[in-house]
Amino acid sequence: MSVQEYLDKHMLSRKIEEAVNAAVRAKTPDPVLYIANHMRKAVPSVITKVQARQILDSRGIPTVEVDLHTNKGVFRASAPSGASIGMYEAMELRDGDKGMYLGNSVQRAVKNINEKISEALMGMDPTLQSQIDQAMIDLDKTEKKGDLGANAILAVSIAACKAGAAEKEVPLYKHIADLSGRANLTLPVPVFCLISGGDHAGNNLAIQNIMILPVGARKFEEAMQMGSETYHHLKAVITEKYGIHGCNVGENGGFAPNISSFKDGLDLVKEAISRTGYNEKIKIAIDASATNFCIGTKYDLDYKTPNKSGQNFKSVEEMIELYRELCAEYPIVSIEDPFDKEDWEHVKAFTSLGICQVVGGDLLMSNPKRVEKAIQESACNALLLKVNQIGTVTEAIEVVKLAKDEHWGVVVAHRCGETEDTFIADFSVGLSTGQIQAGAPCRGERLAKYNQLLRIEEELGDKAIYAGDDWRMS
Repeated sequence: MSVQEYLDKHMLSRKIEEAVNAAVRAKTPDPVLYIANHMRKAVPSVITKVQARQILDSRGIPTVEVDLHTNKGVFRASAPSGASIGMYEAMELRDGDKGMYLGNSVQRAVKNINEKISEALMGMDPTLQSQIDQAMIDLDKTEKKGDLGANAILAVSIAACKAGAAEKEVPLYKHIADLSGRANLTLPVPVFCLISGGDHAGNNLAIQNIMILPVGARKFEEAMQMGSETYHHLKAVITEKYGIHGCNVGENGGFAPNISSFKDGLDLVKEAISRTGYNEKIKIAIDASATNFCIGTKYDLDYKTPNKSGQNFKSVEEMIELYRELCAEYPIVSIEDPFDKEDWEHVKAFTSLGICQVVGGDLLMSNPKRVEKAIQESACNALLLKVNQIGTVTEAIEVVKLAKDEHWGVVVAHRCGETEDTFIADFSVGLSTGQIQAGAPCRGERLAKYNQLLRIEEELGDKAIYAGDDWRMS
């Protein structure tokens, strides 16, 4: 296209004249800058290139990073990754060459972005998120995004979302709210990981995480203070009881003292909360991830202890009774994946007791079909949303809507393989999910999300609303 053809197509001659006249009317001291800004708004944004590269996540494992170029700027995003890949979630693409990062390199996904996705999205309006996501889904042609790779598609989807917000000249969280049709914006309650176990730590604790929710805070900034102070008091409690070696941390930043008893871990957290003086303002949550220690129809609470494994089996009925006792003895308000990911019957039975929020993580895998089944069977009452399990921003918004329509709780969650990308912070505010699980108040890739929420609260000013006691139904 020649210069004259470009000018004619976009009617730039008329727009330049309008910009000059506007600068004269405004009596601007810098007419060149004024005209440049005026023209920038007058010309619509389009995607001009998508460039990807391989970077390392918080575990030192490769992942995908994307720079999405428009005629107005460059917008960067990266894809997180979990410790394990479930059969019902979108498939990330890895190279499998054991000579490169032990088979974990993502150069194929990078190549797919640079050679296929970039060409397919060229010229598209970044504000049209659903069209961009659908174009990639159509290009992939597989149910679980296994051809291009969910890691490739998600990174591009998030970058496009950031570009769309910039084109509209609104914050990312506001753009996400607009995409979902929501009007209200709510700062979520942070679900801080304090003690790690399961597959996330090298201790003998079967359950994956013990977490806290500062529901009694008046604003997010105060919730951060409560979380940080409790975390540091916990470090002192653990040091006193187990020595400084007990303060090593797991992949999510939670402490990993060498304990095996659920109650030992809960007692440590309860003591830390007591020392802060916040008491009733802080509640406790458990991520059991019980699939990890489910053997047949029973649960081995000492599966990580070689000389004890097989000696502490509990039946489903005993597990239900254990959870009931723990919820009665400690201020536990939420339990994630209390049973095996395919044990719909007993998750439903436990949920029906109404003891606490029952979160579907491994049970649902952010999969709309699994969520619909859980709704039909009343199998749980909260969704753990991990955006990389579903693969696009549009689909993530839709599954949150599905859960909220049923008055479920929604927990936006990080992955153990994280990057510095803060997208989920804006996502949680834009959709008013009420809860965000981004790890401990420790480690840069975890704090990046929490710090972004502090900035959002500051930006919203008097309009900032913290979910607090309304953490489930924001």
